Amino acid sequence: MLALTACGGGSGLVSISAEAGQLFNTTRTADQSHPANTIREQAQAVTQTSNRTPTPTELLDWAERTYPDLFRVPATNEFWTSWVYRVYPATDLAIGVNANDNTVLAITQLSSATPQNVPLGLVADYSCLVFPADCHSQIAGEPLAKRAAALAGILGKPKRLLIGLGDTDFTDIQAQNLQIDIKDHYLTNVNVDGQYSWDRWGAGGGVYVTEAARDSDAVGAIPMYTLYQMATWGDGNIFGLGHARFMTPYWDNVRLMFQKIKAYGKPVLVNFEPDLWGYAQQDRLISGSTDATRQPALVKSVNPDCAHLTDTVAGMGQCLVHMARTQAPNAYVGFPPAGWPGLDTDKEIAFLKQVGADKADFVVIQTLDRDAGCFEANFTAEDALCNRASSTPYLWDASNRTSPTFTEHFATARRFHEGLGLPLVWWQTPQGVPSDTPGGVKGAFRDNRTQYFLTRANELVAAGGMAAVFSPGHFTQTNITTDGGQFQRLSRQYLAAPAMLP
Repeated sequence: MLALTACGGGSGLVSISAEAGQLFNTTRTADQSHPANTIREQAQAVTQTSNRTPTPTELLDWAERTYPDLFRVPATNEFWTSWVYRVYPATDLAIGVNANDNTVLAITQLSSATPQNVPLGLVADYSCLVFPADCHSQIAGEPLAKRAAALAGILGKPKRLLIGLGDTDFTDIQAQNLQIDIKDHYLTNVNVDGQYSWDRWGAGGGVYVTEAARDSDAVGAIPMYTLYQMATWGDGNIFGLGHARFMTPYWDNVRLMFQKIKAYGKPVLVNFEPDLWGYAQQDRLISGSTDATRQPALVKSVNPDCAHLTDTVAGMGQCLVHMARTQAPNAYVGFPPAGWPGLDTDKEIAFLKQVGADKADFVVIQTLDRDAGCFEANFTAEDALCNRASSTPYLWDASNRTSPTFTEHFATARRFHEGLGLPLVWWQTPQGVPSDTPGGVKGAFRDNRTQYFLTRANELVAAGGMAAVFSPGHFTQTNITTDGGQFQRLSRQYLAAPAMLP
């Protein structure tokens, strides 16, 4: 007999005495509004499956880790005929797995006279969620043209070009009723020389990662984290690679990030160190070589998680992937090629392979770190620093007749897609509004990338794209609150007729 005591409906303590089997074997009204439905929705959204099917215990353990507000431990397995189940008095529900037909069922309102069922699908639906490590290798096993769709499926998103926003408050996204798939969050600085590092943001202890995931959940988006710690001592300054007082807290933060991601339990994206790999490839001062296997970087000597790797830039990149796979398999990771003028694309691909970028899950593609109009206006106030000289225009020709063009960019992006064998995620795409007048003002500089990407998304897919994330590269740049409604209008237009992934 199962005796469950809980508070219900103002009637005081209500006692239920019933055979455990009756809880799961009796037909009841389905509860479509209970939060447990979130679990079913997540499982059904994931279209890829692992070769392994979770056992009831593995599935129930995953549910407790991922949804602690619903399944408040401690709870232990109970058994009745073919059912393995656990009861959670604090939230007035039970969840069980039927070993005969592999169905998953939650029962709500246990303390009431009318408990209700929440059917949660089949155990196999949860395989990529319970065993995310298995599904990394499955992406690589797909034909190149299908890897973008495979990754989107594992993320639980539709098999179309995904769209996202970064450096944008989730309340602004809600205010415009925007539908996005990805929400990007920066993780900057390490705590060295008094730097205010991301691990100290909010309540400290790395809680920011958890809070950012919560904000992403609030708008129905996959969290994306851009790890940008190497710029702590200044953009382009990579001398910290050889200093223990820099690299020790660096790796401590990486470990903390992955611990928080693992605790989150659901898929996330991680973008590893924009610009670092370009600066390292250009490096002549430290090692006299652009060979990542010969460039010094403290890895095994300060990070026991990667004691099997070398103290080199190659070892550093490989360590980032290794830590992701072993510590947070629900993290899907990517490296950003610099794509700077003067860097040969083939050599950059070879360099990225040395650091393990081809063993990641996607490639991060960049366009420009500011709106084109910011450079046209030579705007340098508030550290915007839009004064970099360029022999070619910052604004691309949307007619694709005069260089630089969008088709040239997509051709280069496809070379990274084919060379590294991974789908592409465009990141930090400028949000300026097209204009015939060069320049602009703070918060309203001109650019045409958002318009082009959202109206010709099929060209991103043809280049190997899986997603495009739009965000200002600096607080002075155009964003969704200053773009005159451009992103709101174009994103809705795009989603009404999206570019499907092959």
